[in-house]
Amino acid sequence: MTTRDEYDSPWKEILSLYFQEFMEFFFPDIAKEIDWSRGYELLDKELRQITRESEVGFRLADNLVKVWKKDGQEAWVLAHIEIQGQEEKEFGHRVFVYHYRIHDLHKRPVVSLAVLADENLRWYIQSYEQELWGCRTKFEFPTVKLLAYRDRWETLESSSNLFAVVVMAHLHTMKTRKNQNERLQYKLTLSKNLYRRGWNRQDIINLYRFIDWIMRLPEDLEKWYHEELVKFEEEVKMQYVTTAERIGMEKGRIKGEKEKAEKTAKVLLSFGILTEDQIAQATELNIEDVRRLKEKLKNLSED
Repeated sequence: MTTRDEYDSPWKEILSLYFQEFMEFFFPDIAKEIDWSRGYELLDKELRQITRESEVGFRLADNLVKVWKKDGQEAWVLAHIEIQGQEEKEFGHRVFVYHYRIHDLHKRPVVSLAVLADENLRWYIQSYEQELWGCRTKFEFPTVKLLAYRDRWETLESSSNLFAVVVMAHLHTMKTRKNQNERLQYKLTLSKNLYRRGWNRQDIINLYRFIDWIMRLPEDLEKWYHEELVKFEEEVKMQYVTTAERIGMEKGRIKGEKEKAEKTAKVLLSFGILTEDQIAQATELNIEDVRRLKEKLKNLSED
């Protein structure tokens, strides 16, 4: 079964690389108000600060990004990618807490956006509200549901925005969780179609990384997939993704380094001397990973 962690890293990477395309695909009205000629800046340090100081549970693929409006004013965009298998009652509250913590700590105008990438069609949330004795707080934020794109497949296939491929890969991954042979066919089709959309070499490689990362296959099927992709590249005379072996080796290296870092973090957690943030800095893990490890150790000790 595909785990949460297998969605996490590919979404973080693709969102960081293509934030403009992300906004233009999911939130086009807001994207039109941004001056993209000035670029954008990822605010990882600021995001770690507010997630550390706001103890509201684990986050998945959050990104905090600085952009500039067309009137020259600075604005911060907090993009949440939420992957849940069922209704998450505290999600609206977490979005609200992160939103006001950013404003409180950094005194910047901020917009919070949510992409619900879960498998529960009935769960949709775009606000947080509380009221007591006439004192009322209502917080609303733009929300997109990925499952809604299942009925817009032709639009996805004809779109020139690379996030159309991201959405198709994500939906296929959920659909084929129990059918690896079907996943193999979808994965191969998506990968081959990358060459037909007119993107440059680096875009194709980046999207291939996302597809290959999220649509994981058993080792035998994975080998067949790469062999077919190499044959296809030879046919179309484009040797872009035959870097698949290099990418696979890089994924293995990154996985090995993370496993080593997690072992170190477990040792440090067992001593109980350093804070979660200090351990995250020492091991170069993110704070959510450290907290997950801490929770696992706690559960093991209770057993």
